Amino acid sequence: MSDSLPHAPALAEVLDVIDALIGPNGCPWDKKQTPETLCDYLAEETFELIEGIRAGNASDAREELGDVLFILLFLSVLYQKDGSFTLSDALRHNAAKMIRRHPHVFGDRHFDNLDQLWDNWEKTKREENRGTDRKRVFDSLPKGLPPLLKAYRINAKAARNHFTWESDRDVEAQFADEWREWQEALESGDEQASEREFGDCLFTLVELGRRKGIKANAALDFANQKFLNRFNAMEELAQQRGQSVADMDLEAMNALWDEVKASQQDESA
Repeated sequence: MSDSLPHAPALAEVLDVIDALIGPNGCPWDKKQTPETLCDYLAEETFELIEGIRAGNASDAREELGDVLFILLFLSVLYQKDGSFTLSDALRHNAAKMIRRHPHVFGDRHFDNLDQLWDNWEKTKREENRGTDRKRVFDSLPKGLPPLLKAYRINAKAARNHFTWESDRDVEAQFADEWREWQEALESGDEQASEREFGDCLFTLVELGRRKGIKANAALDFANQKFLNRFNAMEELAQQRGQSVADMDLEAMNALWDEVKASQQDESA
């Protein structure tokens, strides 16, 4: 039996809160909510949870995990009220699906490597989707995924279905070709072609990273945060010296950037 059962009273407590919020004497805003209106809040809270996790901030992760769970439980209550399904239905459906997709854990199947495991995973999904409108390989890909994350998922799913380059060197050669085509498009002055070729570069680079165990979305998020942290440190350093970054020319800002970068490298050493 799972060690998570002690959490049941806490889940019941949150469900009681939701019942009160949408009850006769509840909150006017909460009583107006539908599964559709909660979608944007779910996305926002999920991004905040991701931010807390990637920042290594357990306190923020705890708070945002609670917020995400609250929205999910809120959704389950709304679906139960209109007779669609219950939280138990959703959880049992998920447990059964995970058991089906992991016969090497819950059955007597054995896989020699991850390729065999993924082959079985895709086969099981095709069997599950038989008779539904999800008949094609990419039908299960969420349409609302951010483009960079979607590119990773497309490449990963294509690879699981054996439609990918044979080697990393082949991908590197493809990226070199895409880069050359982008440069040619830039030289031609064709803005539309430049944008499309740049997209091809990104798409191929995402696949090259995936093969190296790198998730492009997370890697870019790290790079974004690193830049923001350094720029904030630049502004603070400039302010300490009675200066403003806004008044500096590029040469002065580059000098300040190098100073901050060296300082941060020393601190991490």
